[in-house]
Amino acid sequence: MKIFQKFAAEFLGTFILVGGSIGAVAGADSVLSVGLATGLAFMLALYALGGLAGGYFNPAVSLAMFLDRRIGFIDMLGYWVMQVAGAIAAAALLAWIYTRDFLGYTYPALQRGDGINELAGFFAEAVLTLVLVFAILVLAKGEGHAKYVGMGVALTVTVLVGYMMTGAGVNPARVFAPALLGGKWDGFWVFIAGPALGAIVAWALYKIIIEGDISLGDDVIAVKDSVVEETREVIDEID
Repeated sequence: MKIFQKFAAEFLGTFILVGGSIGAVAGADSVLSVGLATGLAFMLALYALGGLAGGYFNPAVSLAMFLDRRIGFIDMLGYWVMQVAGAIAAAALLAWIYTRDFLGYTYPALQRGDGINELAGFFAEAVLTLVLVFAILVLAKGEGHAKYVGMGVALTVTVLVGYMMTGAGVNPARVFAPALLGGKWDGFWVFIAGPALGAIVAWALYKIIIEGDISLGDDVIAVKDSVVEETREVIDEID
């Protein structure tokens, strides 16, 4: 499989996921509607494109897959670029259909009136992402396409639980797009740092609980060595 196919799959899959997610927020009338639309959009993208690149469509998931050495460092960076680009394309389309001001409404919001400040939001996003990414790490090892249903359910549950806390961002690309085009940046760091921490902890728990590997230091060294090696290969090709 050519590398452009994988990157194109991540772009289009993220476009479908983010378009479904923020489109639901813009037009739905209940948390249940948003949760179902987001989960079903994820399943649609997975069934259509998951066989090409793995079907991550989320920088936090790509980070966890890189830490587990299922993808390389350069692939992860490429996926991040494509995921952000796909999310921006989906948001831009919705901004054109509605308005940029209305698109800002789809930005995940900290429920400050209910006591969810930035610190609480950070931990909420970390835990929500942890659960989602842990489930994806486990399910992605399964055979057949039935695993995609489980991933869609995992995202649906995550949104249903977290929507009234933080809007259940759990995907930096999904948050960045309406922030950029809608001009809403309230607590933006929460939706970047929280999912990043959640992805790292999800990977660590996966190694310990599922694989029984408690020597995470060796895994961290292996990840570092792979980054150095891939970086050197890129530099050598440039030279």
